[in-house]
Amino acid sequence: MGSPSTAARVSAPRRHRAVPAAATRFDRRLAEILTHATEVFRKKGYEGASMRDLSRASGMSLAGLYYYFESKERLLFLIQKHTFTTIVQRLKARLEGVSDPETQIRIFILNHLEYFLANPASMKVLSHEAEALKNGFASEVAAIKREYYRICVGLLDDLKRARGLQFSTRIAVLSLFGMMNWIYTWHNSRVDADAEQLAGEMSDIFLRGVMTGAKGRR
Repeated sequence: MGSPSTAARVSAPRRHRAVPAAATRFDRRLAEILTHATEVFRKKGYEGASMRDLSRASGMSLAGLYYYFESKERLLFLIQKHTFTTIVQRLKARLEGVSDPETQIRIFILNHLEYFLANPASMKVLSHEAEALKNGFASEVAAIKREYYRICVGLLDDLKRARGLQFSTRIAVLSLFGMMNWIYTWHNSRVDADAEQLAGEMSDIFLRGVMTGAKGRR
């Protein structure tokens, strides 16, 4: 009886260590492929890019690319899913333990700008190829987008209650996304502020607008 249990104790940790290592290697390779695919979509557009272009950029054979990703639509789906999932997860972690509504909104803006200024190719692809996904791919990404939108709505509603303000949450949220999402069209890292300073200034403009405007209309 001692021998089998000893073998089990020795072998189990080895199996446990092997799985995460393999998963980590796969995740790293997947991240590399998605980075290359994002750059190809940024340069050529989704419609203009081919699987052969993606194969050359990623260094993976065309057959290997088709084996893991049956279409360029799946690659676009994974780019969008990874981007929005990462943003939402980072946001939730940053908001944990923060109760002041104004601070929460500032965190929301900083989190958004930090990611997209660090990943401008992703921002352009997401902005220009938002309608390219169809069927199940589109619905899964849309669900993550809705969650992100609802988080922002909740933060603005909390601000309204805390400060006794009256304004259209929908207009405020969509205006904020309009400010943030098109930054890639004009931001120049050589002359413009970094994400932290830019987020601070954009937060000031946005919050001053909704709070001053709401009080002025009453």
